[in-house]
Amino acid sequence: MLARWFRVHSCWIAAAVFAVTFVSVQARPIAAAPDSPTWPQAQAQPAVKTPAQLYAETCAACHGPDGKGRERSIVGFDVPLPDFSDCSFAAGEADADWLAVAHTGGPVRGFSRIMPAFGGALSEADLLKTLAHIRTFCGDPAWPRGELNLPRALLTEKAFPENEAVLTSSIAASGPAALATTIVYEKRFGSRNQIELVVPLAAGRGGPNNEWQGGAGDVAIGFKRAIAHSLERGHILAVAAEIKIPTGDESAGLSKSTPIFEPFVSYGQILRGDSFVQVQAGVELPFNAARAEREAFGRVALGRTWTQGPLGFGRSWTPMVELAAVRELKGGERILWDLVPQVQFSLNTRQHLLASIGVRVPVNQRDGRHTQVLFYILWDWFDGGLFDGW
Repeated sequence: MLARWFRVHSCWIAAAVFAVTFVSVQARPIAAAPDSPTWPQAQAQPAVKTPAQLYAETCAACHGPDGKGRERSIVGFDVPLPDFSDCSFAAGEADADWLAVAHTGGPVRGFSRIMPAFGGALSEADLLKTLAHIRTFCGDPAWPRGELNLPRALLTEKAFPENEAVLTSSIAASGPAALATTIVYEKRFGSRNQIELVVPLAAGRGGPNNEWQGGAGDVAIGFKRAIAHSLERGHILAVAAEIKIPTGDESAGLSKSTPIFEPFVSYGQILRGDSFVQVQAGVELPFNAARAEREAFGRVALGRTWTQGPLGFGRSWTPMVELAAVRELKGGERILWDLVPQVQFSLNTRQHLLASIGVRVPVNQRDGRHTQVLFYILWDWFDGGLFDGW
């Protein structure tokens, strides 16, 4: 019986013995090291360095104490160095991109191997402290930070002022064959402003012989200004307006034959876990209401970004879903709803060439409205040429 009792309760006995031994060991005084009665407290602690000290020790030799970059005759190489005090360059870059280059070296973003990797010499905390000092070289808070430059959705206009060229196309997946392409050129000026030029092209089968017809549509010129932004709160708000000029061929259905004024607002909000939401709302107001209907529209995009690689410095993937609504501003008209699932992904190492593909599906009022396949190719030309950063 006694042996059986020990077998049943052996685990509890072992746990009790361990607990008594642990308490007794913890209760003993710590033996002092020879010649040092307070040896554990006397160990030399590494000095905590300030962001400025870390920058001076690791970066200033090439980038200069003022962040403007030392002359080539001093550094001994011909690769141009960035100017950290130039807000048009520095403010638009997100911390994640700076950290990737500092940790792994220039090639991780398609830059020169002359930029060394500091990941083996500095902890991530020290790299972030160094980056915090680099951020002080651009001291103008009017410039929205790069973290607020959220991924571009297929339909929803983002609030961040940008330097981009975007080619967007839609292909009819059902119904009559049709192809529409829009070329957008965006240029930022000042800290918060952007101008853009939009050139639409379209082609489709029609006419008595069901032939392909097409051409250019109404060109649009736009202006956008970020009126509020906060990195701490993770949001950015912009107001914008476009004027569509009747330059297209009305007989081919490519022009409304009247100028159209389109004001709208855009809002972006960073959420937890690399998620975000973007909202756009506006109206289309034709100069001649007999030639085009007044419309109100609203769009919302929700997404999340993932990055490849063990440190998250590789290719980025951003699945999104958009909900788009439009309604003609006259009595009896219903709201037309579309759902647009999509995914954006980077094409090259520098990640200034991006692509996105999705499907626009009518949710209601499907008569005469067909499913479309949408895609775009985006070039952030400010960050390099088409053949850079691969």
